[in-house]
Amino acid sequence: MSGEPSAPRETASFGDALALWRTRRRMSKRALAQAMGFDPSYVSHIESGRHHASADFARKAEQVLSAGGDLWQAWQAAPSATPAGAVTARGPAGLVVEFDHAELRYDGHTYTAAMSRTIVNTGPDPVTRYLIRISVDRHPGDPEASNRLYRRHPLTFDDLGLSASCDGEPMTWQPKLDRDSFKEVWLCFDNDRGRFPLYPGQRATLRYSYRVSDAQWGQWFQRAVRLPTLNLSVRLVFPGELAATVWGTETSTTAEAVTLRTRITHRQHDDGQDVFDWATTDPPLNARYRLEWRFRGRDDQARAPELRLASDRMKAAGIVQQGDPVLTQVAEPFGLPAEAGQAAEVIDALLTAMQRVREHHVFGKGMGLAAPQIGIPRAAAIVQPPGDDAEPLTLLNPRIVAEDGDVDEQYEGCLSFFDVRGLVPRTRRVEVEHTAMDGARTITVFTDALARLVGHEIDHLYGRLYTDRMRPGVQPIPVEEYRGTGQTWTYQ
Repeated sequence: MSGEPSAPRETASFGDALALWRTRRRMSKRALAQAMGFDPSYVSHIESGRHHASADFARKAEQVLSAGGDLWQAWQAAPSATPAGAVTARGPAGLVVEFDHAELRYDGHTYTAAMSRTIVNTGPDPVTRYLIRISVDRHPGDPEASNRLYRRHPLTFDDLGLSASCDGEPMTWQPKLDRDSFKEVWLCFDNDRGRFPLYPGQRATLRYSYRVSDAQWGQWFQRAVRLPTLNLSVRLVFPGELAATVWGTETSTTAEAVTLRTRITHRQHDDGQDVFDWATTDPPLNARYRLEWRFRGRDDQARAPELRLASDRMKAAGIVQQGDPVLTQVAEPFGLPAEAGQAAEVIDALLTAMQRVREHHVFGKGMGLAAPQIGIPRAAAIVQPPGDDAEPLTLLNPRIVAEDGDVDEQYEGCLSFFDVRGLVPRTRRVEVEHTAMDGARTITVFTDALARLVGHEIDHLYGRLYTDRMRPGVQPIPVEEYRGTGQTWTYQ
């Protein structure tokens, strides 16, 4: 029989009872939290009545503090004694967010969002998935303009490049809702090595990231509180030359948008980037915090018509677009070696343009560029084979002199109309005669991927596009529907 007095049965709340027994056991909140496997801030919120403890928490507290059943009885009575307006700790599946940090970086063309969220399972059941939402709006306040934009250029999972992890362990993910400008995704506590559910009382840090072109992302970033949350913070990182200015508002279920109650801090990093930080504690459920910005160092209104969707990015990089007459002309051959100087200048221009293009897109299949595509109607082309270490091939006055009869069909893209991909039949082996700077003629054999890349560029020099080779009745598909981005062509 214990000689210690019991906690009074009329204790006002579980939090009061917890504080009483913790004091009797001469344990700090930190020591109790460590013994129970919870964060000290969570123990503090339970004692203050801000959050309602889970059954698992109550049982662990009862065990650690040896309270003779008083804590368990206090917890059973607690729901009816929960203070009016107090936020319950039971979100979906009993989850509580201890720390929620979002970082948004902009490089002048693309926004990259990186989220870090420490969650605690305060419920009675294992958690096997976690729901996230991704929403974009280039024209807030103008739904018709937004609808037009995203119908034509929907946000796709390929564009997002979503990746996620749990305490460093890669997570798989499954789409729940896929709309043109809005996604809901389940992050799953599993991967190809097995499952790792979040059990009651456990905590884990989820990290996930994705990227969105500035043609689809408006100049705002919103955080919505959908689970009980203890700490919420946001960091924005912008190139210093854009001279960003940032402000924000918050909205709740009971009030219109008002200025953020905590201030946004600004500092300039050593690398010249502007860093803006904002944070709050104990945000109410369903509150929304919206940060907005303006770039004083760039006129985005004047820039808006050429914001970088697929073909727009290529146009901005200096690539001639479909409809220009130069793409339908036969290019003029070089008289070599007499015109070696002119040929070298064209090759240099092609290499420079190729570098600009590669800043906008990753070419897993390799790439090519013909002189007419940069507005020069001369018979020169550059082909970059697949692989980071491959040297570019230079072709002057090339022509196909022989082809193998083995034909296969693969999807191709063209920098001059990069919004679509087309299924194009080509032979897998070509023999190409081309001229060196000294005038010597050489025949080179190309197969498979290189045969396709070289054939595509030679077509440009004869005023022909890949759509001219497609089978009758076959049409190009929008790039959003194409699933081979960043992958090499495959051959049997």
